[in-house]
Amino acid sequence: MVNKYFASLLGESSPKNIASNNRTLVTDPYREFRQAVERPEETIDLGRAALTIALAEYPELDCLDYLRRIDSLALEVAERSGAGADAFRSLAALNFVLFSQHGFRGNRDAYYDAENSFLNRVIERKTGIPITLSVLFMEVAQRIGLNFNGVGFPGHFLVKTAIDNNEIVVDPFNGGEIKSPKDLDQMLREMYGGKVGLRPEFLAPVTRKQILLRMLGNLKAIYGRGDELVKMLAVLDRLIILDPDAVEEVRDRGAVYLRLECYGQAKDDFETYLRLAPDARDAAAIRDQLVDLAKHPVLIH
Repeated sequence: MVNKYFASLLGESSPKNIASNNRTLVTDPYREFRQAVERPEETIDLGRAALTIALAEYPELDCLDYLRRIDSLALEVAERSGAGADAFRSLAALNFVLFSQHGFRGNRDAYYDAENSFLNRVIERKTGIPITLSVLFMEVAQRIGLNFNGVGFPGHFLVKTAIDNNEIVVDPFNGGEIKSPKDLDQMLREMYGGKVGLRPEFLAPVTRKQILLRMLGNLKAIYGRGDELVKMLAVLDRLIILDPDAVEEVRDRGAVYLRLECYGQAKDDFETYLRLAPDARDAAAIRDQLVDLAKHPVLIH
């Protein structure tokens, strides 16, 4: 059964009749997401934007309710740390409340479950993957005056801050462990069979939009692995809203439309891809695909 959110992407005559994001819809299924991300980087509310990603699966989701839950967690941290607490005491209180008191933890048993990528479900189930637990950590930290940045560490998202000119790297997936450079180097060598060691660029901070792109990229991979095309389409639309110059996502959306027999939309995306990336390595294959598409009737969606 298709929920209300995905129904807004579907035409009335066939479950394959999916309306293109480039066309005008009576109801824009991406309205909340656009409002959250189509703004200057420094004004993006990361928690709210992350929650709007979950509207695809939970169209009745009350984002404000979950933002209040984050507020409540921050209040607990503030009460534990006490008035006038320094940054180290606040960090200790943050780790205690999230990981000891509430039991937030990394989901090792079902790492590739899509629910791990939805912030509302992470808050409800108290388990998730590195990036969603990091978003929750950063949002609670921000509310108590600790400024953490996301770190796009290879294969394992982290967060970091500076306290008294010391860089503190925290791993929310592993109970808020503070990672030393030696720890991080060992993590990389274990993940990549000793072939990759720690480099300074691996600890570079990422923007809020980059965090959202990585969250959506995870969902794209999960839905692609499960061949869930309609859900994958909604993810690709969001990726393109976030980064209109992401030509590979335009190409991939065209491929999804093609498999859904939405030939007009597939043609539009492939033509856009070739216009933006005429010298791409797969340009010849895309041109051949457009020739094949010309043989199909263009369905009205």
